Amino acid sequence: MDAAREKQKELIGSLRALGRAAVAFSGGTDSAFLLRMAQEALGSDLLAVTGRFVSFPEREAREAERFCASLGVAQVFADFDQLAVPGLRENPADRCYLCKKALFSALQEAARERGFLVLLEGSNGDDARGYRPGLRAVAELGIRSPLRDAGLTKAEIRALSEELGLPQWNKPSSACLATRFPYGETLTEERIRAVGAAEDFLRAQGFRQIRVRAHGGIARIETEPEQLARALEPERREAIRARLHELGFPFVTLDLDGFRSGSMDPEGAAL
Repeated sequence: MDAAREKQKELIGSLRALGRAAVAFSGGTDSAFLLRMAQEALGSDLLAVTGRFVSFPEREAREAERFCASLGVAQVFADFDQLAVPGLRENPADRCYLCKKALFSALQEAARERGFLVLLEGSNGDDARGYRPGLRAVAELGIRSPLRDAGLTKAEIRALSEELGLPQWNKPSSACLATRFPYGETLTEERIRAVGAAEDFLRAQGFRQIRVRAHGGIARIETEPEQLARALEPERREAIRARLHELGFPFVTLDLDGFRSGSMDPEGAAL
């Protein structure tokens, strides 16, 4: 932890040198830690900017709003018509780049309208691995990634967040709901919302780390391996089957490999 704390000190120093900044805030572990560190460094010269779009669950937006209120950090929401981005509905392999370029452009505009010329985002030191086309958009727009620059890993951010008492310290990893569809499969608001509702239902059933991957009419459920038996308990299995059928999935499957972040990414790119 000594190395992590040293990185934390360097991070605060680099943030303080900015004088004034906005944070692209999703409410996840990384962006929550970044926002808290930015608050320590910048005080009231700080703005949280949160995108609101179809593949960002409303549940996450509400949690982000509550956290900003608990810190006393000013927050604005930027509405973003994700499916209007040219080419995005077709769900190409660079979907994340197209989406992030448009989303971060909207967040930058919202911040600049309020006098915040520097926008920060929460990529960490582990994010250089795997398939991360969205990082290209971050670089092209000149958005800063202080956690990545400080070399803070996800494990270090979780440990430091726990020390700070941040509720997100052990929050399960998340990703926008568009990642639940295979590349090349058309994205629609109806299908994205169906996946979100399915995951909300499974969380209400006690599953913590969950993904519902949609392959046409098939819902492939990924959860932690130790939770697979829970999903097959007769009453719970029937409840899951019935709810996902109701949401428009004729076939409901349980992935025996369990949860894998990035399992829809090109072969060899999943984390």
